[in-house]
Amino acid sequence: MNIKKTLTIALFAALLLLTLAACGGGTSDGAPGSSGGSGGSNAPAEPVTVTLGVVGTIYEDLWKSAQEALKAEDINLEFVQFSDYVTPNNALANGDIDLNAFQHRIYLQSEIESYGYEIQTIGNTFIIPLNLYSQKVSSVEELKDGDVVAIPDDLTNGGRALKVLEAAGLIKISDAAGFNPTLEDIETYNVGITIEELKANVIPSALPDVAAAVVNGNYALDFGLKTDEAIYKDSVLDVEEYWNLIAARTADLGDSAKVETYQKVVKAFQSEATEKVFNEDYGGYFIKVGWDQDLLAQ
Repeated sequence: MNIKKTLTIALFAALLLLTLAACGGGTSDGAPGSSGGSGGSNAPAEPVTVTLGVVGTIYEDLWKSAQEALKAEDINLEFVQFSDYVTPNNALANGDIDLNAFQHRIYLQSEIESYGYEIQTIGNTFIIPLNLYSQKVSSVEELKDGDVVAIPDDLTNGGRALKVLEAAGLIKISDAAGFNPTLEDIETYNVGITIEELKANVIPSALPDVAAAVVNGNYALDFGLKTDEAIYKDSVLDVEEYWNLIAARTADLGDSAKVETYQKVVKAFQSEATEKVFNEDYGGYFIKVGWDQDLLAQ
């Protein structure tokens, strides 16, 4: 082989190597654009962080299994704690967080009406029952005329508590009453009880002083009251306004990528693992509702 021919072959081989290297688009050390030498198209997606506003560490417990499940979906669910019930919706509306999960529907609606927030429900979580407790009688039938029954004094829980007393057969509320009835809406006392309105957070400590009381679930938990100790268990569970929820900004729901991510978040919460936490860790104080509703359906 002559020298000219040898140089020609060597030059051709060098050009071929340069061309192959350029088409490879990366290096073999896993740098951006490569995937172990097989090209950049199969590179793993970057994890997505979703911030979730909550009020109280109990929500972190309720969401823990969902948080773990979402890691497999490359979603990092990050809790953002708030100390009150007003700030989380403001933070969501302003884009400081992606989602929140701390409220029921009637509260969200009142916030929207008051502040004009453009946020909406994307998934249902649970309902917290308002049960009737007593340290003096063991059944509703033992309540008698003159007995004092305490209920929360705020409009939302107070109205719901009256419905519990009606379901227990103690009173009859007027059919003309609004969604949140008041004492004035009581049409008939089937038992001549006296209903006393107290701050929801002090009702458990007032149990020794009254015949019975309707206690909010979170305060019942704080005071160690168990659902099986209730003399009447809340049966008004199908009223959607009392369902707790996951909320998102309406504007974000126009982004298909965000909707897909939020669907995964909702699905991760609405799981057997979460229901197990409801029943085994919190003794049934949280009851799943509306998990069959797909509020993000396109």
